[in-house]
Amino acid sequence: MEKRLAVAFTGPSNSGKTTLILKVARKLIHEHGKEVAIVKNDPKDKARFDVPGKDSYRFSDTGAEVVVTSPTRTTYFSHRHRTLDEIAALFGNFDVLLVEGLKNLPLPRISIFRERIDPDYFPYMNALAVDDTVRLGDYDLPEGVAVLDLNDPDAVVEWIFTHAKEI
Repeated sequence: MEKRLAVAFTGPSNSGKTTLILKVARKLIHEHGKEVAIVKNDPKDKARFDVPGKDSYRFSDTGAEVVVTSPTRTTYFSHRHRTLDEIAALFGNFDVLLVEGLKNLPLPRISIFRERIDPDYFPYMNALAVDDTVRLGDYDLPEGVAVLDLNDPDAVVEWIFTHAKEI
């Protein structure tokens, strides 16, 4: 098996995490020929993936682990927390795993900010992706933190190829 890479993205709500992950995923897939898997954290447990009353909802509502499969997709409903390794195993083959959130996972992390940086994220960041609304001179950034342009997904992809963790 070829090496598989994993990297995480973190930052406050509405900072641009999802937008950057989408741009990076598209570049990895369409320009670099990579298979990409994405994990999104839902810390407030608000995401819903099924419609009440449908069979798959009723199966999942029992508390069972449920897989719904069709010719074009497979959906897995679980009532259990999974580790990074367990989640990665669910995806099967992939080249790059992009994780949104989950700042306590032991992964290289790109923190994303607009307008202001929250220093509470400093212990969790290996790279910082910001746009020109952030005045970097106002902050004493941790040593060794790479500064990336939030609007340059090519630079972010290159950082991932150099710094992502092999899993």
